Amino acid sequence: MVKRRQILSGSAVGIASLASGLASPALAANDPIKIGYLPALTGPSSSTGIGITRGTELAVAEINAGGGINGRPIELIIRDTQSDPTKAVNAVAELTQRQRASIIWGPLNSGEALAATPLIARNNVPMLHPCWVDELIDVKKYPMSFRNAPTNTQVGGGANHYVMDVLKLKKVAVISDTTGYGTASVNTYVPMLRAKGAEVVYSNHVDAANPDLRPELMRMQAAGAEVIMPWSVNAGFLSRILNTRGAMGWDVPVVGQTTLGSGQTRALLEKPEFWNKVYSNNFRNCCYVDGRLPASAADYVERLKRARIQFGDTLLWWVANGWDGMHIMAEALKVAGTRAQDVVAYWQQVSRRPGVYGTITWNAEQHNGFLDDEVVMCEVNSLRDGAFNLAPGY
Repeated sequence: MVKRRQILSGSAVGIASLASGLASPALAANDPIKIGYLPALTGPSSSTGIGITRGTELAVAEINAGGGINGRPIELIIRDTQSDPTKAVNAVAELTQRQRASIIWGPLNSGEALAATPLIARNNVPMLHPCWVDELIDVKKYPMSFRNAPTNTQVGGGANHYVMDVLKLKKVAVISDTTGYGTASVNTYVPMLRAKGAEVVYSNHVDAANPDLRPELMRMQAAGAEVIMPWSVNAGFLSRILNTRGAMGWDVPVVGQTTLGSGQTRALLEKPEFWNKVYSNNFRNCCYVDGRLPASAADYVERLKRARIQFGDTLLWWVANGWDGMHIMAEALKVAGTRAQDVVAYWQQVSRRPGVYGTITWNAEQHNGFLDDEVVMCEVNSLRDGAFNLAPGY
């Protein structure tokens, strides 16, 4: 297994960073290319970072073992944001100004990205991230920022469609934690639900550390909620919602964020059956159809197994997103070089790039690249090798 702390310095299996478009000393032809990486590897929102890091590090190891980028190894400079926006901002300053990384990969959680993106933009460094909050991509405010994942609007649209058009439920309870991602999600999805004719009978932001969610679920139940829609990347928070619903004997479906289906959430359930009637966002390339994954995802799972990359406790799409993201960066660096404006120009010409996780298209006016029809819902209690069956109704 690739170790998170493995940093190469010129070896065939090391990891490297990029030189930014700012003025910098001339580099030797075989000097590492530095990429600054900002995952949350610890803290309450670390589920995403742990999974994406496994795919990221595998891709770096493979690229470097194959000769790197035009003979130069990648050096991945990792700074754990600890699920803390302030620490993410501090790490950005180091990576862009002292380390002179020319591409920043991450942050991976929207709360940290909301704080860090303006600083990365001011330093004129290309940025790639998988965060969903819509306002994180704005070609005028952040012309060097690109997203290799769907937006909150796309994700919420998929979940709302499933609740109202497939399950035919109208009375909805929406809950989130108090992170930037959680609050932005509820604030986006509640108006979308109402526009589709839903009756939102409960809506609230709750501290993810709250040990007792029974009062919140009793309010939902008393209001006549037919479905619970939670939005958080915190496995502890989500498991407490599922455990409380189960303890109450309240047999309503739960439809929401992808972490509902993670191995970390499952490990915190008091009973396995509390995962029944739970449907989470997922992505078509990472779902089973008639018991089979799409060919690219099936091949990737075998690659992970050969590399002894653990993914039983995470999600296939998280690992695949890291792998795809690193290859997207490496392709730009190989063709365009390390100058910031050249990386951006290359990405703006990417069209229908196939990935294990999803298909990406960008242009000068649109730095959101994910396809609407690749956002789906899945049945979490079908988890196998980090992937799921499509939810009933697809």
